[in-house]
Formats: sequence, C-alpha cells, structure tokens
Amino acid sequence: MNRTKTTDSQAMLTRDLVLRLCATPSEFDGAWLAEGHKVAAPYLARRDAELARTIVEAAYTMGADRLLVCRTRSEHAYDPVSVIPAQAGALIDLVQSWGGEPTDFLVALEDLSGAVLVTAGPLTVAVGPAPFLRTLVGPDIGRARAAFAQRALDGHDSVLMQAATRYGCIEPGARHARTRREPRPDLAERLNNRAAALRERRPGTAAVLRASRALLAWALVVFLAAVVLALPEAQRAAAVFFTLLWLLVQLCLFARSRTVTLSVLMRLVAAGGLMAIPVALAEPALAGVLGMAPADPFAYAYVAVPVEEAAKLVPPLLLWLLARQRVRRFAAVDYLLVGAASGAGFQLVEQGITALVTTPVPVLVPPGVWTLLPGWTDLAQLRFAGHAVTTALICAGVGLAAVGRRRYGLRLWLLPPLLAAVAVLDHMALNAAAAGLDLTEPTQAAHALLGGGHATRWLLLALLVLGVLLDHRAAREVDDVVPPLPGTPPLSALARMTRGLAIRIRARVPGDIAPVFARSARWWAQFPAALTETVVTVLHEFTVALVAASRGPATLFATLRFIRERRELAMAAYRAGQRPRRDVPARVPLWDTTTWLTGALTGTAAVAAAVAAAGILAPSAIRPGGADGSAAAVLSDGGSAAAVPIDGGSAAYLALLVEDLRTWLLPYAPTGYTIAIGASIALVTVLLTGWSPPRDQLTMSGFLRDPRGVLGNALGTVAPGQLGYALLALLGLAVPRGIDTLLVRRRDAARRRTLAAAHRPGELAPHPVTPPDGGSPPSGTYLNTDTPPW
Repeated sequence: MNRTKTTDSQAMLTRDLVLRLCATPSEFDGAWLAEGHKVAAPYLARRDAELARTIVEAAYTMGADRLLVCRTRSEHAYDPVSVIPAQAGALIDLVQSWGGEPTDFLVALEDLSGAVLVTAGPLTVAVGPAPFLRTLVGPDIGRARAAFAQRALDGHDSVLMQAATRYGCIEPGARHARTRREPRPDLAERLNNRAAALRERRPGTAAVLRASRALLAWALVVFLAAVVLALPEAQRAAAVFFTLLWLLVQLCLFARSRTVTLSVLMRLVAAGGLMAIPVALAEPALAGVLGMAPADPFAYAYVAVPVEEAAKLVPPLLLWLLARQRVRRFAAVDYLLVGAASGAGFQLVEQGITALVTTPVPVLVPPGVWTLLPGWTDLAQLRFAGHAVTTALICAGVGLAAVGRRRYGLRLWLLPPLLAAVAVLDHMALNAAAAGLDLTEPTQAAHALLGGGHATRWLLLALLVLGVLLDHRAAREVDDVVPPLPGTPPLSALARMTRGLAIRIRARVPGDIAPVFARSARWWAQFPAALTETVVTVLHEFTVALVAASRGPATLFATLRFIRERRELAMAAYRAGQRPRRDVPARVPLWDTTTWLTGALTGTAAVAAAVAAAGILAPSAIRPGGADGSAAAVLSDGGSAAAVPIDGGSAAYLALLVEDLRTWLLPYAPTGYTIAIGASIALVTVLLTGWSPPRDQLTMSGFLRDPRGVLGNALGTVAPGQLGYALLALLGLAVPRGIDTLLVRRRDAARRRTLAAAHRPGELAPHPVTPPDGGSPPSGTYLNTDTPPW
C-alpha cells in the first residue's frame, strides 16, 4: 500500500523547496543554515532501513506528524513534493517507488526548521535543532562533528573535506590556519586554577587548609553567638542577618538558570557591607560641599539617595573588573543575584545599626518562613522594598540587556536606567517621608503609579521570571555544545506536543501577509513551546538532583556542581557568539561527568517518591514596643530589621546612623569598641569562607583505610555556610533509591511500533555503499549492516 500523497491544491514543486533549502543537489544553502540558529551535522550512513527509522524518530522527537520529501536533482525540479506521514514504512515505500538507481533526496519538517539531505553516496547531512540532531548522530553533537572532520582529514577525500568545511566542522584552510586568539584568564580564573592545582597535587595540604578554615569559621561563629546572647540589641541585629540570608536563598531557589555560586554571593554581601564605610564618610562631605548641614532634611533625599544607590553598584563593578571573563559567562539572573547580594550587605549594615540603637526595645515575633522577599520597610502608605531588592532591580535590567541584546537589539539597554529610576524613586519617597519633606506632584504621581513602592518586589519577580526564560532560550540555541542531563526529562511528551504544534502553526502561516503579522504569528506559535521546554528543563534538573540525593552526599554535591557548570558552559557559548572563547568549564570533563551520572542515577528501576521542602527558621521580624504610639517604620511580616523611629529621622541616612551608633557605644567604651570591631571582622570572615558544596565526604570504606586522613578531610566539609548542604544530604538519605524511575526512559510501545513499521526485505532494492577509501563501511551509532540497504 502506498502511504504517500501530494498536496491537493497548488502542490509545492521540488524546485521551490530545493531553492529554499539547498545550494546544490547535495549541499544545503548557507543563508538557510544561518536562519533560526540551526546546527549542521554531516555524518556517514548506509542507505538502509535503519537510516529511515532514525530520520522518522528524529521527526517524532520534534513532534512532527508529516514530512516533506523530494529528490533534489534538476531533472526532478517540476515533480511535486511528497507529503508523507512520519512513519518509516511510508518513507521506505516512497524511496522504492523512485526505482533502483541511488539518488539525492531531501526530507524536511513542515515548517522547514529541520531537514536531512541524503546523498547518493555515504554522506548524509542533518540540520536542525539539537533534539532533532541527537537522534541522528548521537547525544554529543560536537564530538560527532569532530569525528567526521577527523575522518575527512585522515581519508583525504575531497567530498568529505568540502562538507566538513562548509558545515563548520573544521576551519577553512590547513590545520594550522587558526589565527584567532583565545582570551587570557582573568585574575579570578588564575586563582581558581591555582586552587584546583593545589587540590590535585597536594590533597593533604588542601585538606588541612579546608579544615583550618572550618575551625576558624566555627570559632568566629561561637564568638558571634556569645555577643548575641549577651546583648539583647545584638539579637535584633542577628534577626536582620538571617532575614537577608533567607531573601538571598529565595532568589537562588527561584533563579533556575543561575551560574553564580552561593560563595560568590556571600563575598558580595561582605563587599556591600564594607561599602558602608566610604558612604558614611562621603555623605557628610558631599552635604558640606552643597552647603547643607549633615542633619539637614534635604540631605536625606538629595545626598543619601544618590550616594547610597551608586555605592551599592560598586561591588558588582569590582567583580567585573577582577573577573571579567567570568562575568561574560553570566546568565541574566546572575546579574540580579549579584545586585541583590551587594544590596543585602549594605542593608545588613544600615538596618543592623538601626536595630542596635533603636529604643524602646522592639519585640521579636515568630519568623515568617513563607514571607516572599522579606526585608521591606513600611511608613504610612509608602513601602520601601529594601536595598537588596532595589539594587537587584537595577542589575536585573543590566542582565536582560547583556544577554538579550543579540536577539532583541540594543533597545534593551533602556531597561537599566528605567529600573534605576524606579529604585531611586522608591528610596527617595521613603527618605523624604522620614525627614518630613513633601515630594513634588510629578514625583508623587510617578510613585503612585508604582503602587507607592508596593509593586517593586513583584516587578523584581517578573524580571526574574523573564530572566529565566531568556536564559533557557539562549541555552537551547547552543544545546549542541553542552551535554544533556541524565535520563529522560519529565513531561517530555508535553514538550514534544508543543513543538509539534509550533511546527504545524508555522507551516500554515501565509507567505504573502505583512512581515509584522508573520513575525507575530510565528512568535505566538513558538512561545508555548519555549515556555514548556523551560519548565521541562527546570523539572528535569530538579529530578536529577532528587535522584542524586538518594545516592548519597558525594553524588548529590557532584550533581549540583555539574548542573551549575553545564549552565555556565551554555551561557559562555551563547554570549561568545562568533568571538573566540575558551571552554570554561572544560567541555570534556563535563561529558565524562554526565556519562558517570547517567550510570549512577539510572541504574535501578523502582517506585517513585518525593521529598518535602525544608524551610529555614530564622528570627526575621520585629515589631515596635512602647506605649507612646509614636510613628515608626516597621518591617512587615518577615522583615529584616528592627523598628525605626521616624522622629529622629536617621533610619535611612547612614551618616547619622553612624553617629547614633557611636553615641550608643559610649557607655561601653573602650571594651564596646573592641567587641564591635571584633564582631564586624568575624562576620565578614564568616561570609568570605565555606559556602560552597563540600568536595570531601566521610565514607565508611575510606575511614577504615585511613581514619585520620578521612576525618581531616571531613572537617573541611562542615563549615558554617555548608550546613544547608549537609541538611540536603540528610534529607536525601530519606529518599528511596527507586526514585530513579523518574529518569528511566518510558517508551510508547505503540508509537515506536508505528515508527519502525515492518519493512519487506525482499522488496528493497539493494544499493551497497562503498566508502571513498575503498575500505569497509564505517561503523557508527546508526549504521546497521544487518538490515538490507535501500
């Protein structure tokens, strides 16, 4: 039975399809390859039933239910293009109907987003998205392209050399013709390389250093705990720290495309806190230059706001100067997190001092674990979301512009100044109200449009979601560079369905409508697929981490590092574009890790289970005490600082807060100054050390062989900042090992039987392929010499 058909009315002619996709009967067109960020992968394959099956399976991966097939040679230019169902039997029947002579033919998806060009010889070229190509050439597309280039170079075959050069598998010219220079490592990369070399060459020395760091951090934590227990005011300052830490943890949990580590964020918290020193010195000096007294109410709005907002951006700028290559690998949400960390450090100092000097003593309330982005300040009808949120808002605009400018143009650079205006407006409204000043009518109107500051947190969350979507869409364009996650993603059927829907909608967009309507229609067709693939990727990463947690701490921590480094490699490839770059993180070790994880995480099949998320309990909100009922700026549920008396007006002005702190410390002098300085140094030291996933774990087998060495290594894994990772490892012990059924491939048996529809070996025309070098046919993933060739 012939399962092929042609279009009923105005059937597409072969010449129309070939002119759009091909430059010659056996080569794709360069202009078409450049559209839509396609990836080309030439490979060698026999023209047999196995090749037909893999082509159809690749179309099934994309959700396509129909294929366009035609012969590409000029004598068939006026033949109609055949539209066949995505079934191997239909493709084989069509090729058989052409006769026994080998010919070049093209198989394309309906919307022309992917195609396979099968030549009369052994050369086959696949072009399309990474999921389409992985079914044809294997999971590692880059390695398949490199293997094809190496075979072309070793065999000295002109056809293969031309294909390898045309599709970018090798550089044009000789092997030594590369003239592009890779960027040199920056200061941060050089330090990381030295640390990695120390861990490899002298593991004992590295273990001693980690253990010493952990012991020092715990000693400083004990000192800080003693100060907090001795002073009730210090307890309120500790509440500020834990609340801001919870805010950063929330942002990290929501930022499902981040590549920056928690240890880097904690260092930026320390840097943001240290920026309070120059701010406290600059504010009175600038007020004097402007002819104002340091306590002048106008200094609150016209001095404090611009100085503080600019100072909070200094740590991200220093990070760019010291780690420029690392910042070039940032995702969009990384900029947001960096800004939030810098702002949180400054907010920790400002509200921590406020908590110390505030009278009467505020009353602690139960912590608000489920409070979203805590740390805001309410004053009458106004709300200030906090320095962490406002600085994150500005840096989020920078991240969206830096990552999205290639796709959406330079107009995205209008976002940072607009978001900076929102942050300054919120800050100025609070400071003016605290000083008893009235905003001008235009300023009041603009602030009212933003909900009086109540909408700032929700705006940040919206930008965070946009950043995650943008990052995952950017990563899909370079999906051929990064290794895939182990196992089958959850909801893969839904992703396949949305991809197929997008293909069918794009294929039916009329070609004679206005370009703006055509672009809008294609965008609306692609948006559900992009959104679904982002959700599927996020769920896949979570599932991989969940299964890894059931395998023990070592597997869990290695998986967390692998997921983050995989995102970093994708962003490095995307943001570099055509510019020279280095594979940092290294690509080959990542592929070795994914091979190891695939075997470690998908080796057992059992029942599925789930893990309950654990909340972090920290004292986070303080309500004002006192019976006088004086106006106060109070942190809402889960806020991060103490109640702030407004009558003095120094709550949002760091220069006056420092004076208040000095007055508060006078009764404790000189011991109080020593304790305050020591506590500040201890807090900064704790923030700078021990916030990365542990590398060495205590195992029973290692303990029996070398108890002292294992115990010494284990000391380096219990720094204060690593308690969260230890908690995750403990929760992972409760996950049954059978959870890996979430990653085991579930095959739709009926659909697979349809795809691999029975072919009739006796009716296939034999066309054996002889390699150009005269040797045996190349063995590859999709070369099946047992099945009869076409």
